[in-house]
Amino acid sequence: MCHGPLLGKILRFVLPLVLSNILQLLFNAADIVVVGRYVGSQALAAVGSTSSLIQLITNVFVGLSVGVNVLAARYYGSKADRDLSQTVHTAIVMSLVSGVFLIFAGIGLARPMLQLMGSPDDVLSQSALYLRIYFAGMPAFMLYNFGSAILRAAGDTRRPLYYLFAAGVLNVILNLWFVISFGLGVAGVALATVISQCLSAVLVLLTLMKSQGAMKVSWSKMRINRHKAAQIIGIGLPAGIQSAIFSVSNVLIQSAVNSFGSIAMAGSTSANNLEGFVYTAMNAVYQACLSFTSQNVGGKKYSRINRILGTCLGVTLTIGLILGLGTVALGPILLRIYSSDPEVIAFGMRRLQMVCSLYCLCGVMDTLVGSLRGMGFSLVPMVSSLVGSCALRVLWVYTVFAVDRSWDILFLSYPVSWVLTIVCHVVYFLIVRKKLPKTDEPETAVA
Repeated sequence: MCHGPLLGKILRFVLPLVLSNILQLLFNAADIVVVGRYVGSQALAAVGSTSSLIQLITNVFVGLSVGVNVLAARYYGSKADRDLSQTVHTAIVMSLVSGVFLIFAGIGLARPMLQLMGSPDDVLSQSALYLRIYFAGMPAFMLYNFGSAILRAAGDTRRPLYYLFAAGVLNVILNLWFVISFGLGVAGVALATVISQCLSAVLVLLTLMKSQGAMKVSWSKMRINRHKAAQIIGIGLPAGIQSAIFSVSNVLIQSAVNSFGSIAMAGSTSANNLEGFVYTAMNAVYQACLSFTSQNVGGKKYSRINRILGTCLGVTLTIGLILGLGTVALGPILLRIYSSDPEVIAFGMRRLQMVCSLYCLCGVMDTLVGSLRGMGFSLVPMVSSLVGSCALRVLWVYTVFAVDRSWDILFLSYPVSWVLTIVCHVVYFLIVRKKLPKTDEPETAVA
């Protein structure tokens, strides 16, 4: 990552990560498609309406994996093997502790939070059941996220792809088996997701245990290093808090969607799932910008920071425009995969037109954040994102949407918030870039 042309290397990093992210998204997509086709619209609404709540509860801890990625990439780039080993083992232990905590948090908060969101009575019980089973698999979910962050720090995005492919195939098979053969409905798709997540987590852990050098995981070294944990938290916690508070705004948006009824909920769920494929492709560029910037800062290759950001912005704009506009154009066909109900499709299309056609702006916003975090600046991007996106959406719901309670006005809040946040990030990037040298420094090896 620290030498030679950037575009080809970034694309080779991004492509497996895009496919990995898509496979991970297919976990939830498979759940939604199976229940929508074989159980009904209420089950579709029940599963789909949980996504924002899942993100709200998990995102603080998933955000810590950003800290793992930045720290591991920095030590990898500077060849600081002892620090890298301590970071790896600290990350693995933190992932398991976080996962156990999330089991209790998720199961305990499932029904009260759904009631607070105004989930209709005809979907509440099924949504709560799905969440409780889903959160039972949190240790595996967290282990995979932290483990794959370590592998990405070294530029390895291929093996996580292979593992998610295996888990994704298993998930689809188990979905169909549990729902069609055993009639387990919502509980069946949740159980299938948990089992498949366990498979991907085990495969990542085995890879790290068989690795050579400082990234090798050994049971005898499994402990939390306080200094490394503090660094991971210092970088990752702002990212996690940002994601969690973003989820608060999304929960609020979901509550507004719920007010339109279960048919509108099903349409929004279907469209949101399609948008997820576009977002996850752009998010891979954010991960690339984060990892490349971190390694180059660790290797003191400061002259490459601006070029990394410029290249990543070009890639994410291209991906966002092609996939976003393509999804809108193919919307009627794609939405029919989830439901054949014309009303569900109509609600889904209106959301796609408002959100997905301008999704490239979200990619630009995230890529700027990736560069800032890769340079070690995580707190201010969190604040500007919360003010520019989250606070604006909350304010929008209580003001603009309160005056005109229409579907289009509700989702217009997304592109408006992206534009404002991009402006904030660009200004901050120009300020903090001056704090780092413009020229490279000689490499030094640290034992």
